[in-house]
Amino acid sequence: MSTLFVNSLTLEPFKSKPNFEMKELLRQLAVYNGWANQKLCEIILQLPDDLSNKELPSSFTSIRATLLHMWDAESIWWQRMKLQEVVIAPSTNFSGSIQDAVAGLQQQNRLWEEWLANATEMALDHVFSYYNLKKEHFKQPTYQVCLQVINHGTYHRGQLVNMLRQLGVQKIPQTDFIVWSRKK
Repeated sequence: MSTLFVNSLTLEPFKSKPNFEMKELLRQLAVYNGWANQKLCEIILQLPDDLSNKELPSSFTSIRATLLHMWDAESIWWQRMKLQEVVIAPSTNFSGSIQDAVAGLQQQNRLWEEWLANATEMALDHVFSYYNLKKEHFKQPTYQVCLQVINHGTYHRGQLVNMLRQLGVQKIPQTDFIVWSRKK
């Protein structure tokens, strides 16, 4: 791979790759992402609909809206990576239940997991062209998009935890990567 690794202590490039393969790291992160989403969704599905739709201060107005955004983001990146000409967010015409939104997000998680399990180094390094939602043109290697998808999920899971706490939920599972890796 033509990846540049940076030593965080000196901010200098490593002379060689660290002792892991990018594919295995991304595969583990994708499985972790699905696991962490599932753990929080198990709690979310126990909420009455009025609480999952309740307006709360966060990036998105409710738990439901946050889940839909997470699904949208993973799906949009998936469609871009698959070079679909027309990219459609799942929430565009979505009128389903919170259970349907969770199922959609979990299905999208599985697509990423399966793709990464079978991806070649060439596929991970492949640079593809896409337009963002503002119609700006970019080119990125696939591995960077995979990292974006996983990091984005982590960010919004933190928001979901905060929202659940605001609703008085006290038993919230730990979804840290290290917790997942200990259970492997």
